[in-house]
Amino acid sequence: MSIADKQQEILEELSFFPDWQERYEYVISLGRKLAPMPDALKSADKLIKGCQSQVWLDASLDEGAVRFLADSDSVITKGMIALFVRVLDGESPDAILSADLSFIDRTGLKEHLAPTRANALNLMATQMKQRALEFSAA
Repeated sequence: MSIADKQQEILEELSFFPDWQERYEYVISLGRKLAPMPDALKSADKLIKGCQSQVWLDASLDEGAVRFLADSDSVITKGMIALFVRVLDGESPDAILSADLSFIDRTGLKEHLAPTRANALNLMATQMKQRALEFSAA
């Protein structure tokens, strides 16, 4: 499944929920399903700087695919990073670098977030692309 296909799948899933409260509950449930991030990886160098909540992001390269682990101390933020992990995990660095992540705008979720949380979405996407860039350059 391509990055665009995964994004479309998320948009379709969110469209099943008629109100924003239900959509947020769904996003929170996605966060709860994230693979657990070992506490040893929750170090200062893994924090996404600029987020209101603490958000940790770890990336590794496994046979040409970037593998992401993420966690947050906020349930909604963890759900938001789960959206990005679902879309980008297992993709090549080049695919991640060329990915258009504006799908998050089409979810409509940003419109119902505080400005600091909405900005965190941009920071998450930027950080994931930065990790892919590091693998691509190596």
